[in-house]
Amino acid sequence: MAFYDYHPTPADVRSEVLAGLAQPVKRLPPKLFYDQEGSRLFDAITELPEYYPTRTEIGILRRHGAEIAAWLGPDAVLIELGSGSSLKIQTLLAALRPRVYLPVDISRQHLRESAHALAAQFPALAIRAVCADYSVPFELPLEPHWDHLAAFFPGSSIGNFEPADARRLLRQVAERLGDGGRLLIGVDLRKDARILDAAYNDDQGVTATFNLNLLWRINRELDGDFDPHQFRHRAFFNSAASRVEMHLVSQVDQQVEIAGQGFGFARGESIHTENSYKYGIEDFRELARGAGFRPEEVWTDPDRYFSLHGLRVDDRR
Repeated sequence: MAFYDYHPTPADVRSEVLAGLAQPVKRLPPKLFYDQEGSRLFDAITELPEYYPTRTEIGILRRHGAEIAAWLGPDAVLIELGSGSSLKIQTLLAALRPRVYLPVDISRQHLRESAHALAAQFPALAIRAVCADYSVPFELPLEPHWDHLAAFFPGSSIGNFEPADARRLLRQVAERLGDGGRLLIGVDLRKDARILDAAYNDDQGVTATFNLNLLWRINRELDGDFDPHQFRHRAFFNSAASRVEMHLVSQVDQQVEIAGQGFGFARGESIHTENSYKYGIEDFRELARGAGFRPEEVWTDPDRYFSLHGLRVDDRR
């Protein structure tokens, strides 16, 4: 197993935090959730009874694994964007048996541990793990003779991007894969708002802890003095925008200092920490076309809560 470390520097994190909190509507990018503790908490979220996406996506992979592997094709070089704990990829790897597997994730220690575990589980598989922020251009350790590139983008992480940014990211993926390259991507579907609200407001409060961990991380890494107990997790479905929003809401008027810079919060003011867009199948296929892909396959669960899309890079892009 080889490991390539392009982890964002502390200066990168500091600049994103300071810029986000200086905006008229304060916001922080959701990729900052995923330090080691945040990654551990997200793994716990995926096991909650209210949180349907992970188990539903795994169910689709198990039910249609052979069909998906046949569509991706034999002897592929498989890139996984946002691999996390790699639970989902185990089913796909067993069915696909790719030539090389390149997991990409922003959480260094989490990626290292999961890559080692997969190397033990699949000893014949060549693994090149890449710690990087996949939302910006980065280097992939590819060989010139590898001509069958495929990518797996699980978990509906594409929903964390504004539609225009999602299209831009997909266009970058299409360029990286090249003509005929294939992308298997998870997309969460529109559904009853009560199901969505429950999924992001679990009874055990794990999602709230995950959201608040962002403030603890800023304190740890950027010499911040947030009092996370003075903020409250809030998540709701914004039906007009077709997205779940997550916020951290200040419970009092307060001042916070981060890396020597001060920020004021009024009581009730929030930091917008995440969007999770929910798509209709045809809406997403149209988005993919605009990014240079040709939609070919769609696999869903019986309740149509979640979808996996098979996209091929369009040679005419």
